Amino acid sequence: MEGNKDESERCISIAEKHIADGEKEKALKFLNKAEKLYPSVKARDLMEKLSKLNGSTAGRRQSGDGADNNVHKDKATRNNNRSEKGGSGHSGKSPDDYTEDQLIAVKRIKKCKDYYEILGVSKDATDVDLKKAYRKLALKMHPDKNKAPGATEAFKAIGNAFSVLSDAEKRKKYDLYGEDIVHHSRNCSRDEQFDYSRGFEGDISAEELFNMFFGGGFPTGNVYVHRRTQHNGQYQRAAQSESGYNLLVQLAPVLILIFLSLMGSFLVPDAPFSLHRSQKYSNEKKTNQLKVQYFVKDDFHIDSNYDLRRIERQVEDEYVSNLRTSCFKERSYKETLIWRAKNYGDSKLYKKAMNMEVPSCNHLNNLYGG
Repeated sequence: MEGNKDESERCISIAEKHIADGEKEKALKFLNKAEKLYPSVKARDLMEKLSKLNGSTAGRRQSGDGADNNVHKDKATRNNNRSEKGGSGHSGKSPDDYTEDQLIAVKRIKKCKDYYEILGVSKDATDVDLKKAYRKLALKMHPDKNKAPGATEAFKAIGNAFSVLSDAEKRKKYDLYGEDIVHHSRNCSRDEQFDYSRGFEGDISAEELFNMFFGGGFPTGNVYVHRRTQHNGQYQRAAQSESGYNLLVQLAPVLILIFLSLMGSFLVPDAPFSLHRSQKYSNEKKTNQLKVQYFVKDDFHIDSNYDLRRIERQVEDEYVSNLRTSCFKERSYKETLIWRAKNYGDSKLYKKAMNMEVPSCNHLNNLYGG
């Protein structure tokens, strides 16, 4: 149905992100969902590409089995030697208790040049974008889940990046001065790699930040972001040098916009209709095709049937657009609850989420589906 087209396109967009992250199974899941909602050529092409990619990967894996067997034999021999030398006092847990994807993710964060790159967001990212990126990365990098070398430092860096970028004042300072302040205060050369797990820190530990988001989803460990105990002298002097003149210059565009908006409100004519009854729009009408209710003013006058059809199209377009927006919000909220219930194994929350109604979506389907 036409009403499912937007949701299908959203599923395709999510699948493309999973493909970029190398998560083929998740991508395939969302592509199948998109096909069920609203079949499209784009979804089928992506599914075909994933199938070919999986086939070529399987071929390469089969051709390399001989070499892999030798590697596994050598690795097993080394592990046996370590177990014999360790004695009965060791637990015998393999030091390689992590996947290649986890190690690659850790290395990516270590190579990042700034906090935006760590979280994988743009410099104009909103609070919602930051929270979404942090939630995804923190779950992958928590030391209780990711045992790859450097995961602890990567986890600290993620928490540190979010702590700074989610605070408007700290973000402004970071955008202005970046890592230059920290290099200066630590007497580092510009050629040295900057440690984002320690520099320009947030005010809370990485573990505390994680628990704020997930309510202590993993056992509490001793992973802390190093707190700053001294203000940087260079920044203080720069901040104190701001004058009233600079403040006026910064406020000038805002004042101009306010003035123009006030002037515009007197110049722009009233809309010919409203979807909600008010003192100004008090006369009720309905469109001919979808029977959408709308309201007009007392002096409403139409010269021809063409003008009436044009206005009714505008009414229906605005009404359907509002329904689609509400439907998207309802489905997103429902999917978030389902994801959270699965993550924490909460059967009551899962049942509540599955039974949750999406009235705007149902209404949208009824408009076009009968």
